[in-house]
Amino acid sequence: MQNDVPAGIKYEAVSHFFAENVPGGRAPLRFSLISGGRSNLTYKVESDGGTWVLRRPPLGHVLPTAHDMAREYRVLTGVAKVGYPAPKPIALCEDAAVNDYPFYVMEYREGVIIAEELPPGYAETEDQRQAISRALVATLVQLHAIDYEAVGLGDFGRPDGYIERQVRRWAEQWGRSETRPLAEVNELIKRLKAALPVSPPPTIVHGDYRLGNMMLGSDEPGRVVAVLDWEMCTLGDPLSDLGYTLGYWGEEGDSESQINARPTSSVTARPGFATRRQLVDEYGRLSGRDVSAIEYYQVLAYYKLGVITEGIHARFLAGETVGEGFEGYGERTENLMKFALEIADNAADPRLRGAGI
Repeated sequence: MQNDVPAGIKYEAVSHFFAENVPGGRAPLRFSLISGGRSNLTYKVESDGGTWVLRRPPLGHVLPTAHDMAREYRVLTGVAKVGYPAPKPIALCEDAAVNDYPFYVMEYREGVIIAEELPPGYAETEDQRQAISRALVATLVQLHAIDYEAVGLGDFGRPDGYIERQVRRWAEQWGRSETRPLAEVNELIKRLKAALPVSPPPTIVHGDYRLGNMMLGSDEPGRVVAVLDWEMCTLGDPLSDLGYTLGYWGEEGDSESQINARPTSSVTARPGFATRRQLVDEYGRLSGRDVSAIEYYQVLAYYKLGVITEGIHARFLAGETVGEGFEGYGERTENLMKFALEIADNAADPRLRGAGI
């Protein structure tokens, strides 16, 4: 048996599953936690026969409908049919007796993931940073252009009423994760309900699309090797993905608290990266969609991010997180909700500003 098996892996049972279901996956296996994950746990698995990635839910505080391994596996299977840049799935284990929760195995890909800073020597020129910005938008447009019926995902979600359900669902998630009351949350919920936009035709929605969930070419920053972390994927309003991307995208002039609340924000505030307005305009140009209501989707994104962050904070307080870097998530939640309300207060839509509520 391997020494120092990370938390979340039952070595003998998982090794047996690999031997039976993963080509080349015979013991001894070596497991290591891949840093950066704040929700589902992601492990690198190595043996003499190959290298893979294993995904499983967090150790505790698992919310209803969240962390569904079968859904992740299914959407990866679907987008693989059209060659979309995402890891190819290999095997799904739905028997919780094997490793306490279902998990799946996918291929391992090599590349650069930009977390909270650019790796030394990477994307040093403004041209390379512009290429990353363009690739981020183009890859999102590519996802939204996939015919979800043709790839077997026609029943993957209920796109009608998607945004209204998002507002309601994340309000419910807040109620389950809340560690202290925040006045901004109730105000945001009221305004988001009052200002619901008219959604464009539905598409596959990644649900967590951002620079930090992209793997880029080590020798070519503008090449997308893989889009990662599909746990929130469904069918719905494509502009929700764009708004969510903007929630993580920093630019020159952002405050220190804005930068600290959002991983990768300090990176994209550097010269060469597109502004948020430029990302929106480029998405509208490439997709042909109307992006005039993007403020609503930005507010929704910050609100959603705040709820997600509070869930991580709750797990941290309960001692159920794995790894380091969780200490400041409570403050992040508060700042994200404040940023959402600031955008709403200055929005073009009077309903989003709270008029008549």
